[in-house]
Amino acid sequence: MLSTILTKSFSKDTALLILRVITGTVLIHHGFEKLANIENFADAFVRPLHLPFPIFLSYVAAFSEIGGSWLLILGLATRFGALAIVGTISVAIYHALVTAGFNIFLLELLLLYFASSTCIALTGPGDFSIDEVIIRILRSESEDEEVQQVSVKSKAKIGKSTVKDEEEPNKGGIFQFLQANLLSDTSN
Repeated sequence: MLSTILTKSFSKDTALLILRVITGTVLIHHGFEKLANIENFADAFVRPLHLPFPIFLSYVAAFSEIGGSWLLILGLATRFGALAIVGTISVAIYHALVTAGFNIFLLELLLLYFASSTCIALTGPGDFSIDEVIIRILRSESEDEEVQQVSVKSKAKIGKSTVKDEEEPNKGGIFQFLQANLLSDTSN
């Protein structure tokens, strides 16, 4: 039991779980505060940056913080949620720099949110996430398909040794694309 806890993989996955849950839990209330008075947020933070559609962008900021936080907490589409938070916090950092200069008291919390979300976006959610469960299911399905294809090809070779095999096109579809590119780091 102790050797399992002290392994590098277990420690990394536990650290990512803690980072995801704490970051999402602490950040989610900022999104709800924005929604509570969207006009005030637009006047104080979006309009000073002279961005178009301040009310719309205020809703985008609020929902990216709320949605991104929930995605981090659950470990579902984690990288997408982390990138939504990185985008919103990047604008908040820019706003703080433009309006108050380099004021460490304003920037420290923003920089911590930025750093933790960036780390999660770059490393993935870890094994303790819904993304990892989805990847494991997709991986087992693709392995089952490969076994079936090999079985069919070997039967065809045995039955008709003179006929050349034609390669079938890859029919992986969206699930293999998600597994390979978006959901998580599959090389532990």
